[in-house]
Amino acid sequence: MTETAGGFVHRFVPGAGDCGRTLLLLHGTGGDETDLLPLGQMLAPGAALLSPRGKVLENGMPRFFRRLAEGVFDHEDVVRRAHELADFVTAAVARHGLAAPVAVGFSNGANIAAAMMLLRPDVLGGAVLIRAMVPLPQPPQADLAGKPVLILSGGMDPIVPEEDATRLAAQLTAAGAEVEHEILPAGHGLTQADVTLARRWLAGLDRTGQDEGRPR
Repeated sequence: MTETAGGFVHRFVPGAGDCGRTLLLLHGTGGDETDLLPLGQMLAPGAALLSPRGKVLENGMPRFFRRLAEGVFDHEDVVRRAHELADFVTAAVARHGLAAPVAVGFSNGANIAAAMMLLRPDVLGGAVLIRAMVPLPQPPQADLAGKPVLILSGGMDPIVPEEDATRLAAQLTAAGAEVEHEILPAGHGLTQADVTLARRWLAGLDRTGQDEGRPR
């Protein structure tokens, strides 16, 4: 059921079984609150899913922050929208009795998730960033000690240069995150390899106890 809270149109799917995990699903440009629900169900069956729609419109297409051109972000808007989304997530987590979710973001959604991690480190328990690039050229100092992050880049991505994703991985690592960066033989679109790697990575967090004691 689609709801509106904190100014965000969103979908919330309660968890089922003993999964215990919550995923924050963040769509790419032109997506909405329903786009990544099937992906979330594939990545972590039984997880609670929180999926907001971006509030910024670009030629009628929802996004999570403004850009000035392809790959050129309005950095002031990135900061403002990241805090706005973080406030929404914090309120939703309290309302539904959840702990800090793992963000699963694609493209624009991955970029806002990365910005949230750097600006509001306590809101997310980790992140899967698919086709992400650096959202903030000069990120604030953040304490991401031990937070797990998986970055999935496309080696043939015409939108995100490989070195840009590598720079994001370095920023998050410098802040203390435990970053895995995989470069796939893919373009900008989501592939089955992304699904397989992300599902395995999420399952691995539980198997290894890497996020033991961390909010889910």
